[in-house]
Amino acid sequence: MNEKLDAFKRLLHIMDDLREKCPWDKKQTMQSLRHLTIEETYELTDAILEEDTHEIKKELGDLLLHIVFYAKIASETNDFDMADVINEICEKLIHRHPHIYGDVEVQDEKEVKANWEKLKLKEGKKSVLEGVPKSLPALVKAIRIQDKARGIGFDWDSKEQVFEKVTEEIQELQKEVQSNSTRIEAEFGDVLFSLINYARFLGINPEDALEKTNKKFINRFQHMEEATTKEGKKMSDMTLEEMDKYWDEAKSVFH
Repeated sequence: MNEKLDAFKRLLHIMDDLREKCPWDKKQTMQSLRHLTIEETYELTDAILEEDTHEIKKELGDLLLHIVFYAKIASETNDFDMADVINEICEKLIHRHPHIYGDVEVQDEKEVKANWEKLKLKEGKKSVLEGVPKSLPALVKAIRIQDKARGIGFDWDSKEQVFEKVTEEIQELQKEVQSNSTRIEAEFGDVLFSLINYARFLGINPEDALEKTNKKFINRFQHMEEATTKEGKKMSDMTLEEMDKYWDEAKSVFH
């Protein structure tokens, strides 16, 4: 424990030095750091998807630096400091876990989540969906919306029911496409939302699944580009049938 505390103190001291002496660090504001924090978060998720523990460690450090940076900036205006940040999350965790720090009994993870959402409503939130950030990417936002609705029991009973809904939404989309309706976009959104719901029932994170497919497509496509270049061919000059042969080869390499 002392080793961990010493390491954290070292980071805080370094942050103090940088804020006082480094021209770049002195210039930063919460607004200027915001996009960098988002970038660091995505780099962390990339490392997690790659299951690269060394990179995960590095990216966690980068993200921790940003947290310390924001707290340092706030301390300069006497809004809050690092101790306030840590104490507030500690108090929230204790309050939101009455089954650990109180006399509430729970049977499983589902009850823990339900209690969590009920406690948030008691804290003054008008909706269980208030905690979903508006700026989240749409796919991730859909996951969080569905997860929070499930927390208070608004959910399907089985994955079979959800798959029926997926099929129903696809049929509705096809109907709108055939009639060239103005509702195509809305129905397409419904299909995606229902597929995300189905992924949840299958125990799959749809964001992770899509990103893995993205990476797989990139690997296959770049393999195809390399193979055609070696043979002195340009993909832009090839027919789809010709490209399919190289694609099949790439698929055998990247499953």
